Amino acid sequence: MIDSGVERAAEDATQSPGWWATVRRALRGSHHDYTAGPLGQAIVLLAIPMVTEMIMESVFAVVDVFWVAHLGADAVATVGLTESLLSLIYTAAMGLSIGVTAMVARRIGERNPAGAAEAAVQGIALGLVAAAVIGGAGVALAPRLLAVMGATPEVQALGLNYTRVMLGGNATILLLFLINAMFRGAGDAAIAMRVLWLANWINILLGPCLIFGLGPFPRLGVTGAAIATNIGRGTGVLYQLYRLWRGDGRVVIRRAQLVLKAGVMRTLLRLSGSGTLQVLIGTASWIGLVRIISSFGSDAVAGYTIAIRVIVFALLPSWGLANAAATLVGQNLGAVKPDRAERAVWLAGFYNMLFLGSVGALFVAFAGPIVGVFTHDPTVAPVAELCLKTISYGFLFYAYGMVLTQSFNGAGDTWTPTLINVGCFWLWEIPLAYTLARRGGLGPRGVALAVMIAFSTVAVVSALLFRRGRWKARPV
Repeated sequence: MIDSGVERAAEDATQSPGWWATVRRALRGSHHDYTAGPLGQAIVLLAIPMVTEMIMESVFAVVDVFWVAHLGADAVATVGLTESLLSLIYTAAMGLSIGVTAMVARRIGERNPAGAAEAAVQGIALGLVAAAVIGGAGVALAPRLLAVMGATPEVQALGLNYTRVMLGGNATILLLFLINAMFRGAGDAAIAMRVLWLANWINILLGPCLIFGLGPFPRLGVTGAAIATNIGRGTGVLYQLYRLWRGDGRVVIRRAQLVLKAGVMRTLLRLSGSGTLQVLIGTASWIGLVRIISSFGSDAVAGYTIAIRVIVFALLPSWGLANAAATLVGQNLGAVKPDRAERAVWLAGFYNMLFLGSVGALFVAFAGPIVGVFTHDPTVAPVAELCLKTISYGFLFYAYGMVLTQSFNGAGDTWTPTLINVGCFWLWEIPLAYTLARRGGLGPRGVALAVMIAFSTVAVVSALLFRRGRWKARPV
């Protein structure tokens, strides 16, 4: 069944117009009908802006650390500790986004733009409520939170305002994630991409001005980085709201729709609650792995961290393909075309396999030089190289696993990937990592093997459940 699905989807791909014409359309944006026409073209039109969007999102943290590093170790520690606290906000934002994407995509596929707008309004309302609660608690408890995270008195004194601004301004994070999820679900991925371009350029230009007091700007130190980030993200949110109100996109919000709908809100909470749990389970499993590997010393932690950072960056394009598949699934189920939805998933997985398989081969062949870009420490580099090679052997499996789990979410079946995460990560990966690393005497390599095996297991289990087809009948 998998082979036939890929073959039929590949035939669709060969009917697409020229590659560069498709790329230009993807970056420019177009009112393409994703429920008809060649699937290969549809995937590319969605995936290119989605990949760019994800890369732009990762740039925020990199830019902040780059400039703040000039202020000293305590300033960098402030950013790092606050980012750890913000990870909970990112979890909530991603969980809410899963529900919003599924609902908007389904309504667009049903040719019900008013329903998509209703889902968008309810999603924004949920985001604002969550942001108000988190922001109030964050501002009030910032000193205690920094202390709990292990901040020294010097870091607490230097970074208190930074942490308060970042936690207090969390609405910009939540809304940026949520509204971009609406654009992606609707098929307006190019708008989501432009939002991140705008937000990032403002942060890149304003950050050093407020940190170092360039020109007419005050010198605010590490707090300036938080203000610049919030201004950048906030400007992105204002542009998002403008595009929703402007009336030329797939989702258009009118004054009459600014009303809370209990039924829509309940559906969003149902989808987003399990979506948030799904993300939290994955995040917690990484924390458990770090705890296991920390028992082998700081060199092992440093090497493992370098390998994971390289791998995560390489996976960004794959997440773009996975998000594209989720959108196609939601819209085609809404259009009552479940077979097309299924073929879209297998084709996106096939494209992802070609990409990640190539990346994995490069990582295995050139692990040493790649790690050398980050460190030449004779005790850290071998661990990083070993972990990078070991985890990369499973890239062909990850390719399908990432697409399949996101496709369940796109169908509104958020509990299936949640339960898969519980079984494969908490009940399989962490015990396996402990057994191989500690009992089996493999050390850091044992943890890397557990990661490879667990993610490969996710792919196999997801494929078996996906083939059963129950996700096709999931109401949203």
